[in-house]
Amino acid sequence: PEVLVANHMSLACCAISVLTDECDPDNLKPVNITQIIKTAEASEGKLTELYVELISKL
Repeated sequence: PEVLVANHMSLACCAISVLTDECDPDNLKPVNITQIIKTAEASEGKLTELYVELISKL
């Protein structure tokens, strides 16, 4: 919803996502919350670096 509002206001925006669980309909597996949290935590440092670099260019 935030991106839609920004678009209506002619504001530039950027969306970044981290995929923590692959939901492949042809290869469904039970959810493993421990692995999902581990994947999210592993991405934290890289995302922080990305945000710092992005913000410094604004």
